[in-house]
Amino acid sequence: MNNQNQSVAEMDDEQLPVAPHRLHGARHFLGLYAAEHVAATEFVIGAAFVALGATIYDILIGLMIGNTLAVMSFWLITSPIAVKTRLSLYTYIDKHMGEKFSRFYNGANVAIFTAISAAMITVSATAVRALFDIPPQTYPYPTSLYFAIVAFAVGTIVVVVAYKGFNVVSDFASICAPWLMLMFTAGGMVLIPALNESLTGYTSLNSFSDFISLAGATVFTGVNAEGQPGIGIWEVIGFAWAANTFAHFGLVDMALLRYAKKTRYGLATATGMMFGHYVAWISAALMGAATAALMKTSIAIVEPGDVAWYALGATGFVIVIVAGWTTANSNLYRAGLAAQAVFPEVSRTQVTLLVGIAVVAGSCFPYVYRNILPLLTYAGLILVPIGGIVFAEQQIFPRIGYKANWFQLKGIKDNTPALVTWAISLVFGFTLNAINIIPFFYLFLPTWFVSIAVYTILAKKHGAADSYPEAEKRLAEHEKEVESYHAQLAKEEAVVVKEKDTSLLTKAIRATWIVIGIVIPAILAWRVLFNSPDLFTYYENREMFYDLAIWCTVIYFVFAWWDLQRSKKLG
Repeated sequence: MNNQNQSVAEMDDEQLPVAPHRLHGARHFLGLYAAEHVAATEFVIGAAFVALGATIYDILIGLMIGNTLAVMSFWLITSPIAVKTRLSLYTYIDKHMGEKFSRFYNGANVAIFTAISAAMITVSATAVRALFDIPPQTYPYPTSLYFAIVAFAVGTIVVVVAYKGFNVVSDFASICAPWLMLMFTAGGMVLIPALNESLTGYTSLNSFSDFISLAGATVFTGVNAEGQPGIGIWEVIGFAWAANTFAHFGLVDMALLRYAKKTRYGLATATGMMFGHYVAWISAALMGAATAALMKTSIAIVEPGDVAWYALGATGFVIVIVAGWTTANSNLYRAGLAAQAVFPEVSRTQVTLLVGIAVVAGSCFPYVYRNILPLLTYAGLILVPIGGIVFAEQQIFPRIGYKANWFQLKGIKDNTPALVTWAISLVFGFTLNAINIIPFFYLFLPTWFVSIAVYTILAKKHGAADSYPEAEKRLAEHEKEVESYHAQLAKEEAVVVKEKDTSLLTKAIRATWIVIGIVIPAILAWRVLFNSPDLFTYYENREMFYDLAIWCTVIYFVFAWWDLQRSKKLG
């Protein structure tokens, strides 16, 4: 490598824009978002919509609109900035906001991702609890020492894996998406006949209108857990849109979409929004309502482990543990990275371990996962102003003659306008929440606009509209060095296209996990829903699904993992 590129080559890869030869196509993002957004939280969120008293039309229409708005936000806000800068948000902040801002931001991320990780571990613990006949945890704090021990044990496993083997978790999570999608759907299908029988005395549904009538009378009734009129369509739209504001308006998913070849690949988020945040939420609500009816209790206190058991039998324990485990691991890893940025002198493994201790402690308290809706919404409110600041720099400043990288050009230590903007935006957002002018699901929207306006005004006063010819020349030279380095790197990392594996063994392995792991459980669930003319036949079909689905699950994971390992070796 020549001397011109030496300084660039010595930089950490994360500090540089993504090299052109490392970009991915649409298929990569379709699978990525499908895997990430079908998680254990769906059990909690689905049940929450029931407890909040949404109607069936609010859910069907509201979730469709809200999730469409989320997809559009990824496409029109996050993706263009990610593709333009080719940087993660963490790196962007480090370059454009200064050390002080970066530490505050990463500190907020530590708190948010620690809480989400703890919630996911608690969800997994509810499944393990049922195996040992530990009483349900209906209070915000643990009422059973044994439950605390279970949560501690499950959490310790998650921490150890994140500490030592995150690559294994990533590989494992990549094969979970098709199975998770199937099982969330199958769970609702298995319990619909029982719900219908409790309402009409019949197990069969004859049309979609029958389903609407059933769901409206037994699940999405429009009455909340206190017997009062529930939330309306605007709240449903707002939550579906706001559930991932920290990722789209808040730009956290720049980390993923910076690898997209084209900005339109932001539309690939639809696999996560429209399945994980539409089908899975509705299916989870159906499962939760049916479970509450069978247990003769309120859906507000039914645990995910109980829901999964009644819907899927032994397979239900697997789905709750797997979905909770994979989600907790990825978020704990993010929390560790953020914590390392706050304490750079401590290694990632050490800081992950310290954060893990806090996660394990928090996982013993059911309060965390039962409040996942406000947690996600307020997380977005905290992080959205940062997205507004970056949006102003990248999309507005160039159009009004300001320098998007003025902080770098000026060469100062801290971006005071960014810090002040964040503080003002948080005061504004939480004041709106306190006076209750608009539903808290929508607080992110005015807060985002305020952050854009305030930062634009303050940045101009601090030099964003000034000229820095010498600094701009140096930066242009650096960018040329980066381009030259990437060109050299592309030659060094040139991938020899290997012949596609068409061996009989690989085909047999793939056919096994697809047919036995996906097709057969789908047929069994279809049989329960559409071929159960009476209660006796329904119980027979349901028991067959329970008995076979668990073995199909075991075969699925064994053969899908085998297929993955062969593809990595051969490809």
